[in-house]
Amino acid sequence: MTSKSQTSPCPACGKKRKLTTRDNTTLCSTCHNVVDHLKSDENYFEKLAKLSGLQPDSLQNQESDPELPEELDAIRYRTTDRERNTWYVSVSELEGAPVEIFASTAFDRDQHLQSRISNLTTITRLISLILRHVFMGERLTLEKTLTQLRRSSRQKNDLPDMLSRVLSNYSKCEQ
Repeated sequence: MTSKSQTSPCPACGKKRKLTTRDNTTLCSTCHNVVDHLKSDENYFEKLAKLSGLQPDSLQNQESDPELPEELDAIRYRTTDRERNTWYVSVSELEGAPVEIFASTAFDRDQHLQSRISNLTTITRLISLILRHVFMGERLTLEKTLTQLRRSSRQKNDLPDMLSRVLSNYSKCEQ
C-alpha cells in the first residue's frame, strides 16, 4: 500500500527521486521493485550478485574461507629505510590483487634489528590478513588475529607476544 509520496534521496540507492512508503519502507520505485523481487525469488540476490561480479554475504559467511593456492605470483620491490638499510618487499598477488606481503633485509644478524624484524613480521602478517579479507572475502576474526600475532612472536614478552596475551582476554567476547 502506498501511503505518502516525497522527493528526496532514496535510502537504498541514494538517488534523489520520488519516494513512496510501502509496508513501512520508504524507497524509490526502482528499489521497491528490487525488494519485491527479493521477497518473491529467494535466488534473486545471488543472481544480482553474480551479474555484478560480487559475492553475496550468504556465501561470504560460510564456514570455510577461501584458500590461497600453494604458489602465487609476486612482485619484489627493493627499498631503503631512513638509516640506508636495503629492504626487499614482496607482494603476492591473486588475479592481480595483493593477498600477502613480506619484507626482509640482509641485516638479519643485527641484535637491534631482531626486535624490529619481529615487529615487521607482525605488521606484514596482519596486513596480509587484511588483504585477504579485502580481496578474497576471508572473514576477519579475533582468533585469526591472535594466530598471526603468535606466529610472529620471536621470544617471550616481545611486542607480538604481549599484544597476543592482552587480546586473548577478549577471545571469549567474540563468540
